[in-house]
Amino acid sequence: MKRLALTVLVVSLLVFGLLGAVAAVGAAEEPLLFSGKIAAVDKYGNVMTDISPEMVAASGAEVGDVVIVKIGDNVIVLPFVTTYGDVDRGTALMRPRDTGIQLAINYGNFAVTYGVSEGSQVSIYMKEKGAYLSDIAIRHLEKLEKRDDYDSDEAFANFRQVTAGKIKPGVLYRVSHPSLGDDRSSYAAKLVEEHGIKTILNLSDTSEEFEQNLAHSEYYRELNEAGNVVAVGMGVDFAAKEFTAKLKTVMEFMIAHDGPYAVHCVEGKDRVGIVVALLEGLAGATVDEIVQDYMVSYENYFKVEKGTEGYKLVSKIMYDQLKEMNNGQPVTDADVKAVVVNYLKNSVGLDDEQIKELEIKLVGEASACAEEVLLAA
Repeated sequence: MKRLALTVLVVSLLVFGLLGAVAAVGAAEEPLLFSGKIAAVDKYGNVMTDISPEMVAASGAEVGDVVIVKIGDNVIVLPFVTTYGDVDRGTALMRPRDTGIQLAINYGNFAVTYGVSEGSQVSIYMKEKGAYLSDIAIRHLEKLEKRDDYDSDEAFANFRQVTAGKIKPGVLYRVSHPSLGDDRSSYAAKLVEEHGIKTILNLSDTSEEFEQNLAHSEYYRELNEAGNVVAVGMGVDFAAKEFTAKLKTVMEFMIAHDGPYAVHCVEGKDRVGIVVALLEGLAGATVDEIVQDYMVSYENYFKVEKGTEGYKLVSKIMYDQLKEMNNGQPVTDADVKAVVVNYLKNSVGLDDEQIKELEIKLVGEASACAEEVLLAA
């Protein structure tokens, strides 16, 4: 069997409890499992290879293994998993798809991070058999898809009012996609209409997807015809220039339109989680308030319970996002608003007046002015 001779290389170490860390790996020889090429790169930077399910089965590689991926000039140690959520935010992963092996980064862009494109050669080697199985057992979540599995229409549609910090009641809502044509979206559409939503911030749909999805909800279509829906088709890497450019479009649209506002992606969980966290932080929410609201989506969809190891692992996603916005330093209640404002100014490109207008939309002019006086003092 062909083998890869590893000299001293810097890789992402995903074993022995140091997921996502960088370490130097000494000389070793690892068995080649399979090789191929990048067949396609999707809009999020996820990479699909031409390595078929049959090749994977013949190699003996299984979900739960830790593997070494050699692609271009990169040598990456990563786990073989089934979903993005099986790893921490910002961590590379390999997962099986119907047509072949996919390489991705949870909340990141694999193609950009590693500088690869369609046609790049990929070789995958075994690092450690079954080394990631225990992590998957803790993280693996099964989404409930039937209305009868939920306690309410709101939980099924992942619909809720956002009132963290000083956000006024009746101003901001988050929800799964209200116009997809499936059972869940029909509940979401009904709740959006019942709560008198005037402006919709659609984070997930590309222009083509948006035009197709308009057919599924009359109320959604009416809002769009009135000029009250924006669709930007953003990814989930909040540090990417494409993300920040699209977020600027969303925030400026929000400033220019009246609430109540509904923010949605597909599940109302990840992209919505980032955008709502920013709005909550701007409105004076504590770190725990932001994390707890983020986790309601996992409580709804996956029945993740507070106090469990699974809850702790998933909530780390939001803690880590805030930390990354703060140059790698943990965010406290005292500085969360400053971190958000800095991100909106220096990464997204909003000016001081726009940020003030956005805050007024959320908390009202009196509260926004009081907060400004407090910060100045």
